[in-house]
Amino acid sequence: MFAAIAPRYDFLNHLLSLNLDRRWRRAAVRRLGWESRPDGLYLDLCAGTLDLAATLARESRFRGSVIGADFVLPMLQRGRGKAGRTYPLAADALALPFADRQFDGAMVAFGVRNLTDPDAGLVEAARVLKPGARLVVLEFTTPRSGPLRDLYLFYFQRVLPAIGRVVSKHRDAYTYLPESVLQFPDPADLARRFAAAGFEGVGYELLTGGICALHHGTR
Repeated sequence: MFAAIAPRYDFLNHLLSLNLDRRWRRAAVRRLGWESRPDGLYLDLCAGTLDLAATLARESRFRGSVIGADFVLPMLQRGRGKAGRTYPLAADALALPFADRQFDGAMVAFGVRNLTDPDAGLVEAARVLKPGARLVVLEFTTPRSGPLRDLYLFYFQRVLPAIGRVVSKHRDAYTYLPESVLQFPDPADLARRFAAAGFEGVGYELLTGGICALHHGTR
């Protein structure tokens, strides 16, 4: 599915989020705490087209490297050359080809939800992080109540799939998106899973009225 939508993936991300996805990625990079190790090695997990890796790499004081790991090769190919200091690598998030305690930080943008075993993915991310390194995860969530929730659910379940289907030419991909979000653990539950995976100082922030959650924890 992700291979099929790779050619229009970036365009649809920006269109369907009204460009809010760019703001969310910048927030994730700020939360990563890379400034303490600007020449370090960082991991963009479930990297897709490397938009998040590129957001970090373009920071003016960043002098390190970002490995973008994903097992959907057409996605990685679309992201190749998006920014310097980024290196795409075909890899499975549940069985990463990296040594223990290798990275100075890790990020995931809207990818934990797609893992067949999200808890195992968090444990694997913890394994490859150095002590004191931070994991930052962006994930969609659902506004809790009120008119915003009703408006959001109408857009998310009716409008977004229709636009995504027309632009991507894929029948199911943008139906899968809202279905997977609504079935995914809520932010409080995901925070508990962070802690169970071995992270400390776990927390999260709701962005844009609760449409997106920014999770973080320290190894």
